[in-house]
Amino acid sequence: MLKFNIRGENIEVTPAIRDYVENKIEKVERYFNEDLNANANVNLKVYNDKQTKVEVTIPMKNLTLRAEERHNDMYAAVDLIVDKLERQIRKHKTKVNRKFRDREGTGIYFANVTSQMEANADSSEDEYTIVRTKQFDLKPMDQEEAVLQMNMLGHDFYIFTDAETDGTNIVYKRKDGKYGLIETN
Repeated sequence: MLKFNIRGENIEVTPAIRDYVENKIEKVERYFNEDLNANANVNLKVYNDKQTKVEVTIPMKNLTLRAEERHNDMYAAVDLIVDKLERQIRKHKTKVNRKFRDREGTGIYFANVTSQMEANADSSEDEYTIVRTKQFDLKPMDQEEAVLQMNMLGHDFYIFTDAETDGTNIVYKRKDGKYGLIETN
């Protein structure tokens, strides 16, 4: 059973909004066994330009479902979030089933659902096929140079060796146009 933690930023979470979000997101429960016990963290945001952003995170023991969607209509964003969560579940279920196909009783994490879901899952099996491999040397540089290199190449991310710490780091372009940094230990 899903428990909900719904938060609003620049918006009051009314009972109508709460009911809509809970009813829509509860639909993903049908993909799991009855012993599903998870918290669904939902964050609703409204920006100055009336754009809304809905974020849903459902951490579980072996899987964390997470999706976010921006839309002018918050209810439409919630509908799109449910679609994203269902796609994530199908991908994970396909992976688990493929991994434990020969082992009976292992990996029975998901409930048996309609054959339509199985057909959709089978069509997504090719999504994990690696079609190209690249190798390159990591040049020592600082964060600013890495961002410049990323922008010059027209990529959304760039891997580099930090000149000060000698660690492998990644800079990436965020959806809001700003930059992020991932540092490795």
